[in-house]
Amino acid sequence: MAKYLILIYGDERQWAAMSPQEVQQLHEAHRAFAAAAGSALLGGAELEPADIATTLRADPAGRPAVTDGPFLETKEAVGGYYLVEAADLDEVIGLASRLYEVSAGHSGVEIRPVVDHG
Repeated sequence: MAKYLILIYGDERQWAAMSPQEVQQLHEAHRAFAAAAGSALLGGAELEPADIATTLRADPAGRPAVTDGPFLETKEAVGGYYLVEAADLDEVIGLASRLYEVSAGHSGVEIRPVVDHG
C-alpha cells in the first residue's frame, strides 16, 4: 500500500460566493468521499483562505524572511487536502473522482504520491 496526497484547488472567490444549497452539496460530497474511502482515509482538512497564509523565504543574507500571504499569486489556491492509503493510483483516482471539486468548473484536484523514506 502507498500513501497519496489529494490536493484540492479552486478559486476562493467562487467558494466564498457559494449559496447555502451549494455549500450543503459540497459538504455532502465530502462526507460521501470519506465514507467511500473508509479506513484508507488517513487524514484531511479544509484550509483557511490563502490571504491569511504566511510564507517563509530566505532574504539576501540567507536568513528566513516572513511574508504575509501565499507563496505565489495565482487564481487557484489550495483549499484542502486528504491523505489516503491505496494499492495504486487507479484506486485513488476512483476515490478522488467523488469529490465535488472535480466536477465544479472553478476547481479540481491533484493527486501526488507521498515519498516513503523508510
